[in-house]
Amino acid sequence: MKVIAAVKRVVDYNVKVRVKSDQTGVDIGNVKMSINPFDEIAVEAATRMKEAGVATEVVAISCGTTQSQETIRTALAIGADRGVLVETDAELQPLAVAKMLRAVIDKEQPSLVILGKQAIDDDAGQTGQLLAALLDWPQATFASNVEVDGAWATVTREVDGGQEVISIKLPAIVTTDLRLNEPRYVTLPNIMKAKKKPLEVLTSASLNVDPSPRLKTLRVEEPAARKPGVRVSDVATLVDKLKNEAKVI
Repeated sequence: MKVIAAVKRVVDYNVKVRVKSDQTGVDIGNVKMSINPFDEIAVEAATRMKEAGVATEVVAISCGTTQSQETIRTALAIGADRGVLVETDAELQPLAVAKMLRAVIDKEQPSLVILGKQAIDDDAGQTGQLLAALLDWPQATFASNVEVDGAWATVTREVDGGQEVISIKLPAIVTTDLRLNEPRYVTLPNIMKAKKKPLEVLTSASLNVDPSPRLKTLRVEEPAARKPGVRVSDVATLVDKLKNEAKVI
């Protein structure tokens, strides 16, 4: 069984992002970039499937600029066997990414595609669902546990009321939640081995996909500064402030 793990290059979650002075977007100049944490969980899940003998090959795929090769190399260091980069300088939005992934999937013919439920830069949470719609494949989102048995996968997913367990027939799309696993620490030997693993570079044009954005960002603003807290003398004063000032009760 071949498993595809899709990964995205994002600003590292430890970095405090800054809005550009012209409010056209987020400043990523000289900022540490890393693999999207939800996608890292997806790669770890795929690697564990291979180690358990469920999967025979894990392919890491990313879409973006040349620098996204670093993100794929991280996935290869975790345990993916080879990588594919769909290179483009366009501002990528979920639908364009889903279309490029579909084109690669049509070529690779995997049994399972696993990716993070969302990226921490745009928080769109749409790529997995759009990809499933384009492929007309079953999907299981927000997975906290995945078990594959033959032609079926059993997925535990978190919902508002607790947990839901569903069965989906492969091939299928699975998006991962934080509780699925804890990614392993990438060691230096594995980083060196990742440099020797194959990485294929494609272009959006070669896949006949137009990555042009359909949505336009008008303005990006930093959130308003949080007001400092205040001390109250008694419960009656607290209730009064909540009712008349905060207007939450």
